Amino acid sequence: MPKMKTKKAVAKRIRVTKNKKGIRSKGGTGHLMSSKSSKRKRQLKRKAVCSSADKALIKNALPYS
Repeated sequence: MPKMKTKKAVAKRIRVTKNKKGIRSKGGTGHLMSSKSSKRKRQLKRKAVCSSADKALIKNALPYS
């Protein structure tokens, strides 16, 4: 049986923890930052946990994580 391929687009965006939770960066930080409040920008810096509904998708996309 051949090796399973990792979906590189997902691997660049999501890191999997020991407990198999997905950690991702929040969106909305690419541009137009001057109009956003300091509080909002500070909160966007933090990492977010992926939804439990996405667990199966992450598991298929990252078979060796």
